[in-house]
Amino acid sequence: MVLTRRFRIGVVVLVVAGLVAGTAALAAMGSDEPSASSVTGDSVKSGPTPPAAATSTPRAAPADAGDPVAVDVPAEASAEAQAQVAYTLAHWTDYNTEDYGIVSDNDCVNFTSQSLIERGWEMDDEWYAEGTGSSFTHSSPWVSSTAFRDYVAESGRATQLTDDQRDQVKIGDVAQFDWDNSGDRDHTGVVTRVEGSGDNIEISYAGHTDDTDFRSVDYAITVKHPGATAYYWSIP
Repeated sequence: MVLTRRFRIGVVVLVVAGLVAGTAALAAMGSDEPSASSVTGDSVKSGPTPPAAATSTPRAAPADAGDPVAVDVPAEASAEAQAQVAYTLAHWTDYNTEDYGIVSDNDCVNFTSQSLIERGWEMDDEWYAEGTGSSFTHSSPWVSSTAFRDYVAESGRATQLTDDQRDQVKIGDVAQFDWDNSGDRDHTGVVTRVEGSGDNIEISYAGHTDDTDFRSVDYAITVKHPGATAYYWSIP
């Protein structure tokens, strides 16, 4: 009998529950979105968004980060996706403040946007950033998960997939999460690994804000944020 992904995930949760009992603080982290004080118009976007000056200070890399670990990008990824993922693996802890600005503690979409530039995307009137470190301006879609979702949907640059369509997800696609199923998007990352087939597909992603290079989607939506929902943007 073939078990559903949700059933298998439930078994995994029971197994690891004892290991994570002492990490209740993780569940209290809440949304990884920039707060209303740093980004406006997160849920509703109408027309080009005026640039907003970042008020945060540069975020220091963890003390034990060290040099980025060299990881081979899967050969089956397109050349554009390989360049994008190589960028995420080089800068998931070593923040690129020489070329881009930074949103302290809420940098997930900013980092994903940077990776898409490496993939070959070009900025436009609605999706852009300028400046470095703590001195930079940006549009809402560049730094906000919900505004990014709306921008990509309206621009047609990618096709949205649900978590039931994992068989269509590719290296370099964008993963997004609704931690509390409110309808907004709370976190964004770049798909760095796709393993398995059929109902046994495991997807991993990289991102800033709770920095990671190969975080399991299943772990994110069952252990870290139980009951959350994952979505993907399939990029041609």
